[in-house]
Amino acid sequence: MAFVITGSVAYDYLMHFPGRFRDHILPDQLQSLSVSFLADSMRRERGGVAANVAYTMRLLGGAPIILATVGEDFGDYRRWLEEQGLNTEQIIEIPNELTATFFVSTDLDQNQIANFYTGAMGHARDYSLTGRHLTDARMVLISPNDPVAMLNYAQECKSLGIPYAFDPSQQLARLTGADLQAGVPGAAYLLCNEYELAMVESKTGWDLDDLRAMVGTLVLTLGKKGSAIYHDGGSVPIPAAALERIDDPTGAGDAYRGGFFAARMAGLPLDVCGKVGALCSVYALEHMGTTAHRFTLDEFIARYRVYFGAEPALDGLRQPAQVAG
Repeated sequence: MAFVITGSVAYDYLMHFPGRFRDHILPDQLQSLSVSFLADSMRRERGGVAANVAYTMRLLGGAPIILATVGEDFGDYRRWLEEQGLNTEQIIEIPNELTATFFVSTDLDQNQIANFYTGAMGHARDYSLTGRHLTDARMVLISPNDPVAMLNYAQECKSLGIPYAFDPSQQLARLTGADLQAGVPGAAYLLCNEYELAMVESKTGWDLDDLRAMVGTLVLTLGKKGSAIYHDGGSVPIPAAALERIDDPTGAGDAYRGGFFAARMAGLPLDVCGKVGALCSVYALEHMGTTAHRFTLDEFIARYRVYFGAEPALDGLRQPAQVAG
């Protein structure tokens, strides 16, 4: 049975602003905000949350299936994904549309301002797990996507009895309180960072205890403070892994998710899954682009040992991945 990832597949335009955004934003003029930031560099990279998560899972031996809609400009990206050993049969090309595109500027403090063009991703609502013959999925990760598609997948998973992980993150600006009230309860996993958790609480009126009671496991990433995993009435603090450098923060959360779920699907304990995710996020932070980091499993385990100590459970990652057709 496959681990299915629904969500965005996109081209990323990563820009660097050689200053600090906060120095150019006047708090008392927010009602008439009009600013422009001159970037001194730009790179085009392959990205999108679904592809980013799948890429890191593959580095750790996973074999996820990406269910996504892309544009007619996707050919080179598809070939690259296949070269990484990822299954692309469920990535659907939409005629006369462009692949979703992410534009982001990062300042000296690693703060970011971004825009996302939905493009072909807007057609994701037209495709279901049932229609794509994925009803035997072991789990479905519902990551940022067309908002209607996200809610459709959550309801379909509930009706089919498929465990799902709900990751609203970048789409929280579009999802209403009612949307979250429909998608979050019953999820096997809910994934948020601190700001996103505050937005969920604000839009729904729920607090942390409410959310913990509604989902099987709540994974809360905390930046430099690490992360926390809430499960079965308890909480597991996960320390951050040490950074050698920071090249770009884009995709660090996706790498965490890729590591976490690769470990979880291999049957590893939650605390180890969190540490695997933490180390994967460090690899992403140390590289420009969301899928530029690389490591062998031996290299990963050796670095894990340096930061977190020896962990025999990591041998579970060495089992052959279940390749889905």
